[in-house]
Amino acid sequence: MAKEAEKNREQFATTGRSRKGEPLVWLTAAGLAIGVTMALGLFLLILVKGAATFWPKRIELFELQNGETREIIAGYVTQQQSRKNSEGADVREIQLFQGNKDLNGETFRYVDVGSIIKRSSPKNLLLIERLTYGPAIGTAVAVETGDKRTVASSPDFIPELNKILETSENLRRKVLHIERKEIGKVSMEMEELGRSEKAGRITSAAAVERRARLQTEFDTLQKKATRLDATMAASSLTYIVADGRESTLPADQLLGVFAPNQAGFLERLGESLRRVWHFLKEDPREANTEGGVFPAIFGTVTMTLVMSFFVTPFGVIAAIYLREYAKQGLMVRIVRICVNNLAGVPSIVFGVFGLAFFVYFVGANVDRNFFPEKLPTPTFGTPGILWASLTLALLTLPVVIVATEEALSAVPRGVREAALACGASKWQAIQRVVLPASLPGILTGVILAMARGAGEVAPLMIVGVVKLAPSLPIDDVAPFIHAERKFMHLGFHIYDLGFQSPDAEAAKPFVYATALLLIVVVVTLNLAAIIIRNRLRKRFAVSSF
Repeated sequence: MAKEAEKNREQFATTGRSRKGEPLVWLTAAGLAIGVTMALGLFLLILVKGAATFWPKRIELFELQNGETREIIAGYVTQQQSRKNSEGADVREIQLFQGNKDLNGETFRYVDVGSIIKRSSPKNLLLIERLTYGPAIGTAVAVETGDKRTVASSPDFIPELNKILETSENLRRKVLHIERKEIGKVSMEMEELGRSEKAGRITSAAAVERRARLQTEFDTLQKKATRLDATMAASSLTYIVADGRESTLPADQLLGVFAPNQAGFLERLGESLRRVWHFLKEDPREANTEGGVFPAIFGTVTMTLVMSFFVTPFGVIAAIYLREYAKQGLMVRIVRICVNNLAGVPSIVFGVFGLAFFVYFVGANVDRNFFPEKLPTPTFGTPGILWASLTLALLTLPVVIVATEEALSAVPRGVREAALACGASKWQAIQRVVLPASLPGILTGVILAMARGAGEVAPLMIVGVVKLAPSLPIDDVAPFIHAERKFMHLGFHIYDLGFQSPDAEAAKPFVYATALLLIVVVVTLNLAAIIIRNRLRKRFAVSSF
């Protein structure tokens, strides 16, 4: 009996101790659940708002009565709100996107719900996408092509309008190619000629002759572009806005026309996909509140890949030395503590260091030694995508070092000893046995580094990112890779739209759309790295793990 009582007391004491820790376990689980719920909620908000940016809304016609003033406006509802008026009563308002910024002076307008006497959705209302001043809303009157005028009631109106849109798109693409590629190439040749003449590599007479030839080519290309613009402007669309004013839009400003009130689900879905495609492939315009984000996508992906190219070998080499070659002692422990502390340094500090070291020191010396003919105009002594990538490589270097060390330490000791017993040197054992077995863990560190680097904004604002950079760091103009160029970034694009845009209401939908796109880009890069990691894990699997 005494032994059984003692056993019960011990069991009770053990159970009591275990129960004391249960509240902490449940508290941890609750915190994790709340964190996951908040993250999923934020992602769903961005997903819904970002997808809604591209979905075409139906346009309504509102008849308003304010006292003795009667007004008619057209637009679609973007949000609703309630406020207190001067008498303290609740007033419900709706925000309308009315477009026609060139005529109305503002794109959005708040309307008191109580002043609305009639709402309708006429089938003939059009949403007209323009190159400047944002979209317009109105009713088509006619299209003109040269001496031919086709009214909206004619059965040939839609085919004629589609023909104008297609022709204008082709001509606009040709003009863009002339301005960016051909004229840009001539301008670069003229700059190179000036540097060659300054450095004495070409005689003055030859320089004058070649400059005259380049100037003639430049003028010819400009005239060609002007003729194409004039050809586009010869066609036009005439429309009437809701209040009766008539406006004529030249075809060189016309990007698209859509009748949302006539469209069914499939047509609206097709228009939505068209908007997504243009958002992905076009350059920004209208202070980044219109157009697309292709330069920002290209800059983000390029910078992340270049950053990974630099951080991976340096991080792996440093980890191999610390784990395999360095004598374990006080100095190595201090180095590891410093590496771990670097991971907690604010990113803006790395940006300041990158500006001082890479731009003002390394870049200035590169200009002085390799591009003296361009001075005082800097080539590499100014922020650019190369310096931004190196700065973020330093920022994410501790992550790769720590992950690589953990991966190296996870390789069983017996595998190393077996390689050495077979006559391999230490480096051969590391190169052919340890590193292949550690590759999945190393790629885990690279994935974490890419995820952090792709989302950083603060250091990039100092070392290379800009509001608008239509010239890409990589193109088909020699020398094809322009590491000195500034670039756009999706993270900075979100900041610019949200806090620096002159039209905050117009920029709000693009903030959600760009945020959703940044998440997709980061997830895509990470998934690609994860797939590679899993394949390497299967390929270099060690049976003794």
